[in-house]
Amino acid sequence: MPLKRRGPLQLAQREVEEIKKQVDSLVKDVQSQAGSTEEAFRRCQELQMSAEDTLRTLKKLTKADELAPVGNYDQRKQEEERRVQNILERLNTLSMELSPPGPSTEAGNVSKAQSEDSVEEDDDDDDEDDSDEEDVENDSSDDEDERRDVKPPSQSDPRIYVVLSDFKGEQEGDLSVRKGEVLRIIRKTADGWWLAQDTKGNRGVVPKTYLKIGASVDDEDDEDKDDSKEDDDGDDENEELEEEEDQDGEELTDDRDKQRATHFHWSTVKKALTEIDATDVLSAMGAIPSGFRPSTLNKLLVEEGVTYRGSHYIQPQLSQSQLSFKDLFLDPDTGKVRARQVNTSVCFTLWGCRMIPTPGVGVQVLSRHIRLCAFDGTQVLSNIHVVRAAYNAKSPKTWSFSPRVTGILPTLLDGECFLRCDSTSPNLGILFELGVTFIRNSTGERGDLSCGWAFLKLTDDAGNPLPNRTYELPVNGGTPYEKDVAVEASATRGPPSGVFQQMLQARRQPKLIVKLKSANSRMQTQLSLLPDNLLHCLNCIHLLVLHRQLLADALLMDRPTMQNADLMCSPVLSTFPKLLDQPDLLDALRSAWLDAETNMNRAQKRDLSYRKLEFVKVYMLSVYFLLHSPSLSCHRWADPPSEAQRARVIYATLETLKNHRNNTGQSGAPEVFVDGAHAHLAFDVTELTFDLLRLAR
Repeated sequence: MPLKRRGPLQLAQREVEEIKKQVDSLVKDVQSQAGSTEEAFRRCQELQMSAEDTLRTLKKLTKADELAPVGNYDQRKQEEERRVQNILERLNTLSMELSPPGPSTEAGNVSKAQSEDSVEEDDDDDDEDDSDEEDVENDSSDDEDERRDVKPPSQSDPRIYVVLSDFKGEQEGDLSVRKGEVLRIIRKTADGWWLAQDTKGNRGVVPKTYLKIGASVDDEDDEDKDDSKEDDDGDDENEELEEEEDQDGEELTDDRDKQRATHFHWSTVKKALTEIDATDVLSAMGAIPSGFRPSTLNKLLVEEGVTYRGSHYIQPQLSQSQLSFKDLFLDPDTGKVRARQVNTSVCFTLWGCRMIPTPGVGVQVLSRHIRLCAFDGTQVLSNIHVVRAAYNAKSPKTWSFSPRVTGILPTLLDGECFLRCDSTSPNLGILFELGVTFIRNSTGERGDLSCGWAFLKLTDDAGNPLPNRTYELPVNGGTPYEKDVAVEASATRGPPSGVFQQMLQARRQPKLIVKLKSANSRMQTQLSLLPDNLLHCLNCIHLLVLHRQLLADALLMDRPTMQNADLMCSPVLSTFPKLLDQPDLLDALRSAWLDAETNMNRAQKRDLSYRKLEFVKVYMLSVYFLLHSPSLSCHRWADPPSEAQRARVIYATLETLKNHRNNTGQSGAPEVFVDGAHAHLAFDVTELTFDLLRLAR
């Protein structure tokens, strides 16, 4: 009988077990002082490289790579990643103990909070925890020896930093420093609190925003390398290059060609980190209030591509066998999309925010907004939707939503939303991240900050849905993964001494006001036709339902067989998802469709076949034309000149197309696409065809 072939995940598990055995053996040899320190340090570096290679391999694995179905694949993969991270933490600690004096030889750092969380979650690594404790004891004994005989640090050491401003330690373990003082950095962590030692031998943690690299250090690339390693641990090429530079620092110093190549390589990383650098600088200047952080949800939108965008979640979802659809079915009696009930379906309204701190001087706020999504305390379970807040300079700490405007309220400003989520998590709720997009006046750097976050759990302790009423949610500082962080430190200093002080302090606390409301029967019917996981505006439901019906017709009725996956000619299906990422074009379609519905009689409005045909015509002579118009600039978030230019082009184009339709009397005339007066980009097959294999989830 032939041996059973092992899948990639199982092979990775075996590699992790082998590395763990070698690490255990190395720790025992170090504790028993068997062999030389140089040999142990070399083995430690080799194991670090092997562990990082294994971690990169694990992150690239997908369920489709397996030879056979694997139960709980994602959970097993995450467990193995945590085991590798624990191993790397042990190796980093051991490397610090074995490293010879001179430049830092750390191959990578894991934040203290992250390592503690990993140890708590992984119950299989108890023996690793014991060895870690022994390593910490060894480190503490080494610290006592160093304090007995402390020498002033050398300014040529790239680990030497100068303090930019006075810092007074607030908690146990903090190191109080003064401006101009020279510190030696012992360990750098991703959470921004670095372990440092002053000239007197005192040790403690200091925020990295208060430090800059020593002025006499010739090669300033070391600082960029360390910062880039902390802020972008997922870049495989950068990690490999940094390991080589740490191990062969002297060779790089002698080889100028390699130095120039390294400098060029890291210049690309600097561009990717401009927003983070701007945030750090503004924090040190005091221009950012306490509790503000770089936006977590914006980072997901930028770094994960379309994974958390609405354009991804309205695509059909394949079943586990990938031979049928999981959330898209037709009713054989009516020919309409079959309604599907999910575990959670709610409608809510954003009323406003109060007592939200404003950024300080030196920055110009381009947008105040709320990013919201389904959240269970650990992961995002839906698309990330954005609602922009209205702002009044007379009341800078108050945000409002859904302002009264003439005509159609823009989707971007509409605070009436719905959430459909099929998750069974008992902690399911809605995560609200209050944010601002700013530009720094002196340098022109853009950034995206989180002003705090709020969470509305959609069930009570007994698992019952929350009643429909208005909720005042406290706004927390930090990120959704941090606990007990205040937005403003001054608001929480000292307990109030009386009832009146308690009332005053409660009114000073930042709050988000949200109202849960019920949907009428027509709205509930339309919601049941949408995808199982989606968060969007209520005013766009009728457009999403029509798109859903066209999608069902193309995929479930018009295909020759259910196994046929050829390209389908459908400009609407291929381009409609883009509108969810460009709300101004979605508003243009709403306006054009409203005009078309106004001209329909009652019988036509009830005829689904007629509505689908008319919807395709209106779509082709409105947003489809705009999507491929050379005069329309690319959509860019929170860019006032670009938004104004796009608004002018959209309004003028819709008026021109409307007049053309009235003059010709044909709503679907294709002459406009070949008319020389109306420029159009060159046709591409991707804008005309729907690729099921590429777009289905």
